[in-house]
Amino acid sequence: MSSKIKNALISVSDKENIASLLKVLKKYKINMISSGGTYKSIKKLGFRCTELSKYTGFKEMLDGRVKTLHPKIHAGILHDRRNKVHTNEMSKNKFPPIDLIIVNFYPFQKVVSNTKNFKSIIENIDIGGPTMVRAAAKNFENVAIITNKNDYPLLINELERNGGSTSLKFRQLMSSKAFGLTAYYDSMIANWFNKKLKIQFPERKTIFGKRLKKLRYGENPHQQSSIYLSDYNDKEIGFKQLHGRELSFNNYNDIFASLDILGSTKEKNCTVIIKHANPCGVSENSKSIDSLKNAFASDPISAFGGVIACNYKITKEIAKEITKNFAEVILAKEFDNESLKILKLKKNLRIIDISKFKSKKSSLIKSYDGAFMIQEKNQIILDKKKLRCVTRLKPSRKELSDIKFAINISKHIKSNAIVLCNNLSTIGIGGGQPSRLDSCKIAIQKAKKFLPKKIKNSIAASDAFFPFVDGVKILVNAGVKIIVQPGGSIRDKEIIDFANKSKIKMLFTGLRHFNH
Repeated sequence: MSSKIKNALISVSDKENIASLLKVLKKYKINMISSGGTYKSIKKLGFRCTELSKYTGFKEMLDGRVKTLHPKIHAGILHDRRNKVHTNEMSKNKFPPIDLIIVNFYPFQKVVSNTKNFKSIIENIDIGGPTMVRAAAKNFENVAIITNKNDYPLLINELERNGGSTSLKFRQLMSSKAFGLTAYYDSMIANWFNKKLKIQFPERKTIFGKRLKKLRYGENPHQQSSIYLSDYNDKEIGFKQLHGRELSFNNYNDIFASLDILGSTKEKNCTVIIKHANPCGVSENSKSIDSLKNAFASDPISAFGGVIACNYKITKEIAKEITKNFAEVILAKEFDNESLKILKLKKNLRIIDISKFKSKKSSLIKSYDGAFMIQEKNQIILDKKKLRCVTRLKPSRKELSDIKFAINISKHIKSNAIVLCNNLSTIGIGGGQPSRLDSCKIAIQKAKKFLPKKIKNSIAASDAFFPFVDGVKILVNAGVKIIVQPGGSIRDKEIIDFANKSKIKMLFTGLRHFNH
């Protein structure tokens, strides 16, 4: 069903690109109604427009809080043109129909991002705009609603194609977008209040998100996918791609995993290599080049085609080292010109500058089939008050630094996680296994394959307690000299006795780090 537009109400905070639309409205002799800054802009551009207060016969009040909240406006939007009762009431009150609403809201998210002034934030919670939008979206049978300047070209084409009318299909599409916007807008406000009031788990939780881009496909080619931003800055993710093909779903997944680990370390030169969202090599070193080499050495086979993340500047020397191996993505704090020349020779290598990326430390969400769970991010690495050495042999200060590094890496690996480390570098990682014993075997197998000389006197970190002594035995037999675990098993005494008998050091953290 086609709907001829006679009257349009325009109220926009963002006045960009409005001129091209006004020309088409004028062409089809559509009367324009507006108020405030929008009215002034329309008049300044040379178009005829009726001021809202003159149209309603009621001056806006309360510093502009009440201007579009008027029966003449909402009856004009909401009445059903095919309902005789409605049309009679409209005729009796001399209320003309309003067939097109063009509205965007007060810039709440922009204000929240730029100020902490409570009064200013509250004043930028739009009431009249969302009310009109919801009314028009509900009455899509008769009214067209435009809430995004990017849809102006669609409206122009629709009017040109239909001689000043809009089709039902078009109005339905715009209605769905409109309800999406009001939900998004209200969600931002609700989340702002929850954060201000420190309500972490409200009775009703809304998650807002704006699509950043549509991805080529999901984890597999037969799955469709998009990436959304749930932030008041919903235009950029915080890092900049300098080269290479567009990022895929799996690229983003690996990037987020690598940034999580980088954000958890305070060391200057840390390299993280991620494959399938799991670290296969992590190293901290006073020299960035050594950090990179050590991270690769941990598991060079798994590193093939992975994501390399560095919290330091990439130089010519480091770039040459990187190009010795195949990588999908390289992330770093900065790239000098020489390094970029070298890296860009790899046509498909995605180069990402993360110098402006800042972790929001937000909650983690896991969803399934209409249900979702929310939890705090696992920010704690080690609680020194709970840390205790349970064996006769005690660790040195340097060993405590290595222990902290090992624990930190273990919390980023899928459970059951076992991490072997030596001198602030991983040498073997086992994780994602139903059995902790299997994870021990995999970690040892990796270390023996690539860095067998470093197993002796290495450190093993476990994300949860050892239920049996078997896992501890194979770690000790491989050459591990320090084991750190949460403790809490009914067999703790048996395990501690074995550790003392084997003359190794064992520490209990009292803190589990499951990562399912």
